[in-house]
Amino acid sequence: MPLQNRVTPLGDLISDPARGLLYGNRGCLHAGDGTIRRSFAVKRWIACRLEFKDRKRRLLVPGRYTELFFLDEATAFAAGHRPCAECRREDYNRFVGLLGMRADAIDERLHGERLDASGARRLHRANVEEVPDGAFVLDAAEPWLVLGAELLRWTPAGYTERARRRPTGDVDLITPPLLVDVLRSGWRGSEPLLHPSAAT
Repeated sequence: MPLQNRVTPLGDLISDPARGLLYGNRGCLHAGDGTIRRSFAVKRWIACRLEFKDRKRRLLVPGRYTELFFLDEATAFAAGHRPCAECRREDYNRFVGLLGMRADAIDERLHGERLDASGARRLHRANVEEVPDGAFVLDAAEPWLVLGAELLRWTPAGYTERARRRPTGDVDLITPPLLVDVLRSGWRGSEPLLHPSAAT
């Protein structure tokens, strides 16, 4: 049975055997038996490399942070995660340099952009013409990746069907606005922004 530690663009934690290209955490979210008991424990949501200094981890150790997995960095951004300051130091330095903010201020702002006061997912209205490649929008209750003139439907194992991106009008933006600004800057970190299925 797959663990419930796969992250959707909406930030939900689901069970799926696909592993993805990045991992990260939001603190300890699981009980001693490995079941997920909350969606976050801290405001610092990070995205990490799958491999770093040959470290090996046993997943969902009681009392330790919950290892989460993302299809790619676009998914991590959509969920509201930013680069880790340890295993992705160069990306982190470039990230905070682009935003001109300290980590605590970034984490506080992201927390307000991804969740409302009740803890529910916050969406943002945006003009479709201003949404950059790599951001996610919600269409018919499903997350779709914006890529050129197309939208690509997200699944845990990769991007599947494609649809034409409508040329004008407002859309429900999933990716927090602060991270949309990062994507708009032409962000290219050391980790893959998009899963290979986006190119097929």
